[in-house]
Amino acid sequence: MSRERTLFGQPIGLTNLFGVELWERFSFYGMLTILGYYLYYSTTEGGLGLEQSTAIGIVGAYGGLVYLSTVLGGWVADRLLGMEKTVLYGGVVVMAGHIALAVIPDLAGVGVGLVLVALGSGGLKANASSLLGTLYPKDDPRIDGGFTLFYLGINLGAFTGPLLTGLLQREWGFHAGFGVAAVGMGIGLTQYVVFRRNLGDHGRSVSNPITRQALIQVLIGAAIAVVAVVVAIATHLLTLENLPDATTIVIALASVAYFAVMLTSTKVTRVERTRVRAFIPLFLANAVFWSLFQQIFTLLAVYSDERVDWRIFGWEAPASWIGSVEPVWIIALSPLFAVMWDKLGNRAPSTPIKFAFGVIGMGAAFWLFALLAGFDGKTVPVLAVFAILGGFAISELLLSPIGLAVTTQLAPVAFRSQMMALYFFSVGIGTSMAGTLARFYSPDDEVAYFGVLGAAAVVVGLVMVAIAPWIKRHMPGVH
Repeated sequence: MSRERTLFGQPIGLTNLFGVELWERFSFYGMLTILGYYLYYSTTEGGLGLEQSTAIGIVGAYGGLVYLSTVLGGWVADRLLGMEKTVLYGGVVVMAGHIALAVIPDLAGVGVGLVLVALGSGGLKANASSLLGTLYPKDDPRIDGGFTLFYLGINLGAFTGPLLTGLLQREWGFHAGFGVAAVGMGIGLTQYVVFRRNLGDHGRSVSNPITRQALIQVLIGAAIAVVAVVVAIATHLLTLENLPDATTIVIALASVAYFAVMLTSTKVTRVERTRVRAFIPLFLANAVFWSLFQQIFTLLAVYSDERVDWRIFGWEAPASWIGSVEPVWIIALSPLFAVMWDKLGNRAPSTPIKFAFGVIGMGAAFWLFALLAGFDGKTVPVLAVFAILGGFAISELLLSPIGLAVTTQLAPVAFRSQMMALYFFSVGIGTSMAGTLARFYSPDDEVAYFGVLGAAAVVVGLVMVAIAPWIKRHMPGVH
């Protein structure tokens, strides 16, 4: 048996996945933080002039659709290409989407670009995380630390992307911002190809190859789905205004169907089925968390533009930099959390307790925004927002990298990539809900808005604490 190559005690393949995810998130969040402004700014400001509520709803729905597409990426990996190739080709499609946003004007560019970015991100995101999970043996105590470092890469990209796209958008227009997102994804693809050897044979095999007959059935089903969407748009059953609601419903129904398939499949063993059941409450808690967190790109993007004083030492920073604030905390805290989990090992709190603390912390951070309701107009101190988003970051580190790690460990062998797609379904539900909920916000009702949503999250977290023993009993072999 060959000796495992490591870097700082972690598998060497982590470095490659760290890099490609960093640049994918650079491009994605760089684009997302200016997307809402592009949609609702007036045409004289370089935007498309949509209603603000419609624009932020589209951003939330789009984020949900990105995570919905992870099921396609997971399916392609499990049944057609394997995880490693799907990551590569997904990155190529993402870059094409950003190029479309940069060069095609008006809503046509938005439509083509967002569809391509959504499909490419679906292939890359689910499989990069799943591929990382294959580098660790079952119940390897290094896995939480490894995923926390991986999460550091995600947030380096999430931090730098909005900084650069925001500056370019302000100086040279929205299409320049979208263009630099394409360049970032190109850099990520280049390093991935150069260092593919670090992954060895991991992710090269197709775990559940599809038959020719089944592939034909899938293609027919896909064609029917496309026709159904076209008909819904043509008959105004699906509109830009109800897109976030429709997206939430579709992802929720798809999630129920996926759980049903895994729980009834003959390819899933009895122990694996028990682990899938344990995943259900984690799935729900994750959706609640992200319905608040992802408002950074919906409600809080508007809040940043209209309520926050961005003057820093006499210079006014772009409002889109709200997308880079929380990643600063993640970058600072990720190494500390990684070391903490490694030191604690199996003495660390269990996964359901970490989830509970993450959701409770998210609710408490939302409450802090209610304390800023007394500031009039564009006078909210940027340092106050920076501090509150530190609470977002601590909560995220308690939940998100842990969620990625536990999903790879709870996944049935035949559904490894698709289980990760199911995890991202919960993120997708939360993200589309972030667009729906944001439409209920009013500057006159800030205390009620932040207070009620914060309270709901805290209650969900307390329920998770109560049922944690049941979840642990249904996670044999997983901490």
